[in-house]
Amino acid sequence: MQKMEAVKVAGDQPTEPRDIYKIAYIIHFFLGAGNLLPWNAFITAVDYFGYLYPSKHVEKVFSVAYMCSSQLILVLLIWGGWSSKLSYRFRLNLGFSMFVLSLMVTPIIDRVWSRNGSQGRSNGAYGVTVASVVICGLADGLIGGSLIGSAGKLPKQYMQAVFAGTASSGVLVSILRIITKASLPQTPQGLRTSAYFYFIVSTVIMLCCCLGCNLLTKLPVMQQHYRLLNNDPHCSRPKFWPVARKIQWPSFGVFIIYIVTLSIFPGFIAENLQSELLQDWYPILLITIYNVSDFIGKSLTAIYVPKSIKKATWTCIVRLLFYPLFAACLHGPKWLKTEVPVMVLTFLLGLTNGYLTSVVMILTPKWVPVGEAEMAAIVMVLFLGIGLVGGSILGWFWII
Repeated sequence: MQKMEAVKVAGDQPTEPRDIYKIAYIIHFFLGAGNLLPWNAFITAVDYFGYLYPSKHVEKVFSVAYMCSSQLILVLLIWGGWSSKLSYRFRLNLGFSMFVLSLMVTPIIDRVWSRNGSQGRSNGAYGVTVASVVICGLADGLIGGSLIGSAGKLPKQYMQAVFAGTASSGVLVSILRIITKASLPQTPQGLRTSAYFYFIVSTVIMLCCCLGCNLLTKLPVMQQHYRLLNNDPHCSRPKFWPVARKIQWPSFGVFIIYIVTLSIFPGFIAENLQSELLQDWYPILLITIYNVSDFIGKSLTAIYVPKSIKKATWTCIVRLLFYPLFAACLHGPKWLKTEVPVMVLTFLLGLTNGYLTSVVMILTPKWVPVGEAEMAAIVMVLFLGIGLVGGSILGWFWII
């Protein structure tokens, strides 16, 4: 019991199992990156999907399809007992396998339908693409709930690693997309070839994540952590509602974070903003700016994490000011509609999203008894997901 308290309260005490070579930290970072890589793959390829389906609001449809399916799995993890019936290793392997499937669908169906007319492509191929996004969302819920729930029971650096990893995937995908777009001619065939390469590389990274999640559970430092948790008498299966009531403030905070973020990014940024200077590079550069700033924000928690959850939650609420600011960029004075103000706001949107998300997700599992830490982390992921769904739906109002 004393050892367990040392793990929970004093993360740098000698009683905590030591990750000497930071291998466990690196793998958590890598798996966090893999968890959001497929989603970033879909939303960053805006020019590719815009070429395939010019009459569809692909970004907004993808957001709603992905977030709703992800929420379904989180509900099953909490109330269906999947987190106890299915092993942690099995859940991660199943999720990453589903990611591989969903990523391969896009280049394959484009190849199959490339000889069909536009009607066949717009209806059949688009429907299959949305279905692959749904599979991707199911995998995200399975991996995200499992990975973050497990990290919630561990010392705080592992939660920080997971969320820094999620942000790094956006940076990686954006850089890869820029390279592939710039290296080939801006013709229909060049656009298609670059996108093929882009999705295939993302698939290879998913296969590497499968290896990483199998290695993680075999590391001596992780086995020591698991033994400490299994030996703790307080590590029984807690109920959802009692835990949710204890963490209602941070749950509300992470909900607000993603209501604001997803109602603006990626749909509004990718579809509603135009630039005569940058043309079709504009949404790609804006998404890259967001991803880089989000990564910076989530990395800053390795340096400083505030101690007050309530103050962090109030800061989350202040982010509502982004609505009038971005609305001014769309309907306000001409100088606000230029590239620089939009890029600055996009940077601040990503920076605050990354930092505040990481802060509340690190603090919350340590705010409850260790036996409730995993449930607290999954509850936070659930409210994060509800914010994602709500924000994705609100994103449609920019069209109105």
